[in-house]
Amino acid sequence: MKAIVRTKYGPPDGLQFTEVEKPIPKDSEVLIKLRAASVNPLDLFTMRGAPLIRLIPGLRVPKDQRLGVDVAGQVEAAGRNVTQFKPGDEVFGVSRGAFAEYACATEDKLALKPANISFEEAAAVPVAAITVLQGLRDEGHIQQGQKVLVDGASGGVGTFAVQIAKSFGTEVTAVCSTRNVDTARSLGADHLIDYTREDFTKSGQHYDLILGANAHHSLFDYRRALSQDGIYVVVGGDLARIFRTILLAPLLSRFGSKKTRFFIAKINQKDLVFLKALLEAGKVVPVIDRCYALSDAAEALRYLEQRHARGKIVLTVEHSKNAQ
Repeated sequence: MKAIVRTKYGPPDGLQFTEVEKPIPKDSEVLIKLRAASVNPLDLFTMRGAPLIRLIPGLRVPKDQRLGVDVAGQVEAAGRNVTQFKPGDEVFGVSRGAFAEYACATEDKLALKPANISFEEAAAVPVAAITVLQGLRDEGHIQQGQKVLVDGASGGVGTFAVQIAKSFGTEVTAVCSTRNVDTARSLGADHLIDYTREDFTKSGQHYDLILGANAHHSLFDYRRALSQDGIYVVVGGDLARIFRTILLAPLLSRFGSKKTRFFIAKINQKDLVFLKALLEAGKVVPVIDRCYALSDAAEALRYLEQRHARGKIVLTVEHSKNAQ
């Protein structure tokens, strides 16, 4: 089968589209014939490697040469312990080595694909939407009637954040650039802030919950924009800001009633099924900026690195009739 692989950490130029062995599912796994995958900031981190890893001799070669996690496709085969899926089922979720024609996934990280959306739309969902759901619900304790602000409302995470926050019955303010205002409005945002013209952290407005998909401001700026007992949840931003948040958040949360949360999403079937219901009801509609062929994964990752994508970036997987 064809797959995207790399032999060392580095930029997208080092990726290869080549023939590899077709994976064999373990007892608790299914083999998926991919129809689409999507790219995430996680893939960029995995591709380039953590700075510390790149400096340690002997750790410069990736243990797993494959990339990608978000998948959508059809079950080709199921391990003997799999009980929920059978060959032919259309599924979406998370697997290892998703930038390939075939990939294996455990059944607890998959759900049946909603019939009303395409494979490309389904592939856009798992990591980004689950991150948002867990950030708003589990970390932010979102409640109906609250005022919620999404900073970075037009990207892969932000477009899901606006819609999922609205599904909880909240009043949503979307922060984005001028060119993305119409997109945020179409997703149901109640209020729009063009960050090129207005700094929401200096407006005097306060929010019960802030989801930082981009985290362009300092931690202190976000706290200033929170209402009493408000929560700021960090789900994006560059590594420097994330590390500062990890270090400072526990300390600052000891003072006053405002809280800051940073977490790593845990992919699970229960949340995929929850999102499936929202997708089927039309309460969440994946926003796709561009689709690339699987062979053009390097170009898709270059575009992701530019941080200008409006919604998700998806890889489409075409299988020839003779492909094995």
